[in-house]
Amino acid sequence: MKLAEALIERKDVQNRLEALRARLCACALTQEGEEPAEAPEKLMEELRFLTLRHEELCTRINLTNSRNTVEGETLTALLARREALGNQHSIMADFLNAAMQAPRRSSGREIKILPTIKVSDLRDQLDEASKALRQLDTKIQQANWNIDLI
Repeated sequence: MKLAEALIERKDVQNRLEALRARLCACALTQEGEEPAEAPEKLMEELRFLTLRHEELCTRINLTNSRNTVEGETLTALLARREALGNQHSIMADFLNAAMQAPRRSSGREIKILPTIKVSDLRDQLDEASKALRQLDTKIQQANWNIDLI
């Protein structure tokens, strides 16, 4: 199994666990004399199975990420960099959007509110951050399809 396939399966298991949460909550209570729509015992068994599968996949994925390198760096380090760049990009985009808001004055006598930065410069920085993030993500995705899961 390739690392990418394990990542896809892990996401599927996570989605199934969330759906199972809703199904369990829906059958937690029932009117006296009525049966729940689904047997909670059966759902709890499925919960145990999915939890074990999720743990196994996470363990194998993490081991694989820490033991494989791309251009001299572990996948774990690349993933950490991608998360950090993603956070930086998101904050910069929010800042840019806030700086680009229209001035808030109703007459010429009110205090003028201006951006604290040069919007075009920040947009250029944001474009560069986007490019770096895309390139890093492409490198990680390529590795995911080339590396076998431990």
